[in-house]
Amino acid sequence: MGEQPVRVLVCGDVEGRLTALFNRVQTIQKKTGQFDLLLCVGEFFGTTPEAEAEWQQYKTGAKKAPISTYILGAAGQETVKNFPSADGCELADNITYLGRRGVFTGVSGLQIAYVSGREALQEPAPAHCFTSKDLSALVAPLTSSSKFRGVDILLTSQWPRGVWHYGNNPEVNTKFCGSGSVASLADKLKPRYHFAALEGAHYERLPYRNHIVLQENAQHVSRFIALATVNNPGKKKYLYAFNIIPMKTMDASELVKQPQDVTENPYRSSAKDKTDKQRTGFTTEEEPASQFFFDLSNKRGGGGGPRGGGRKRYSDGEGRGRDQQHRDGPFQGQPKLPRKHPQPTGPCWFCLASPQVEKHLVISIGSHCYLAMAKGGLTPDHMLILPIGHYQSVVELSSEVVVEMEKYKSALKSFYKSKGERCVLFERNYRSQHLQLQVVPVPLDRCATEDIKEAFMVQAQEQQMELMEIPEHTDLKQIAPPGTPYFYVELDSGEKLYHRIQKHFPLQFGREVLASEAVLNIPTRADWKECKQSREEEEESCKQLRDDFQPYDFALDD
Repeated sequence: MGEQPVRVLVCGDVEGRLTALFNRVQTIQKKTGQFDLLLCVGEFFGTTPEAEAEWQQYKTGAKKAPISTYILGAAGQETVKNFPSADGCELADNITYLGRRGVFTGVSGLQIAYVSGREALQEPAPAHCFTSKDLSALVAPLTSSSKFRGVDILLTSQWPRGVWHYGNNPEVNTKFCGSGSVASLADKLKPRYHFAALEGAHYERLPYRNHIVLQENAQHVSRFIALATVNNPGKKKYLYAFNIIPMKTMDASELVKQPQDVTENPYRSSAKDKTDKQRTGFTTEEEPASQFFFDLSNKRGGGGGPRGGGRKRYSDGEGRGRDQQHRDGPFQGQPKLPRKHPQPTGPCWFCLASPQVEKHLVISIGSHCYLAMAKGGLTPDHMLILPIGHYQSVVELSSEVVVEMEKYKSALKSFYKSKGERCVLFERNYRSQHLQLQVVPVPLDRCATEDIKEAFMVQAQEQQMELMEIPEHTDLKQIAPPGTPYFYVELDSGEKLYHRIQKHFPLQFGREVLASEAVLNIPTRADWKECKQSREEEEESCKQLRDDFQPYDFALDD
């Protein structure tokens, strides 16, 4: 495709520091070449005499912006005087006020929707505020078209309320941050990029999807980016540079590609949850977790009967199946209170009670944890130990979950040992919603434990990461308090390696090390997406693995 990308700069609150901003822009352009436009969100004008004097230099033409600059309107009553019209106009050479709300389409076809100011809390709305009528007037003409897929960029002064749901947390007080109307607007307009300011913080949310997986056709992802104030003392990021090919000229298959760290939609899902609760009067906590796992029933032999004859596993509300004969006895007929597992605030691919779980991959279900075959596994016996309830990492687990996780580890070690293998466990608590403890078998004749340890150390060093060894009896919680992003390895010798993730981390690092020549020597399988099987192949592989693991499955005996 030959489309030229549009080179865009976006800035947070300028607050009258025009010369500082434009000097920075010129420095960037000298290094990287000319940008096509600069978009300013938040409060552009300042209220001090110095800021007013600086603006007069640009207004009179004594100074000129070095790039086509487009700004939003006032976000406070004090700066309303700088905007002569609600409809948008040129304020100075190369500086244009977009207007109260609307859509700006460049010659390239890039579509930018915008809303100035804050959400009105009273009627009539002050000049620096927008109303629901403003938003309806913006949304209706766009979404009424059957060809509407979304906008390229959305500019708002305020943050959308709840944008942090299912994603990484911002460094702001979320109790008082953002507008519900802006959140609704972002949900309807599906911007590829959404920029906002006013909070004095820099926040780049993980990309989120605009469709429901397996229920709707794939759509592009959205990225929300909040920018800080120009020249802020904390040196927080206030300028964001990116290239974008307008949506209207992009190939559909290219547009809808999903990055690996994509999350659920923070607006739609939360709105749906509220609607469901209002409509049905119950929450997801009341869903019996094992309702999705009846396909386990015809895969197992039972009670010495013919293999595959099956013991039907009934739901007992504990997030596990229970064999029928265990329900008969002196306590038959007594109601059992369901165990309340922690629930996610939105859809989760790994919570056992979630409809998103790929139930055909489940190997075993305990009281607090379950075992699943890894999708696109490194080896046929690559498995995951996962908590039934919603826990993000090992350090957040309750004591009973830890106990059962250790039982699964022990069972897997015995299972792999019977096949002439040792196992390596690793966890990446970074860009993930739900704990997945990866368990990968390595043939004993391939390499020693010391070789595996060295492979992790060497590759970490090559990527300039500090991988430290944890003393044998040290609890991970002592080193990584809940909320800390980290990468963790546990070797069959009991040795543990730990890396505190500071900023960026290669998502496939654990797989890449184990797939390397020094360990499994299967470098082409480092990326799980390259190892995916069809649904039928997964079902067949999982049935075989389930049968093989059965003698070691303590959950069958409970």
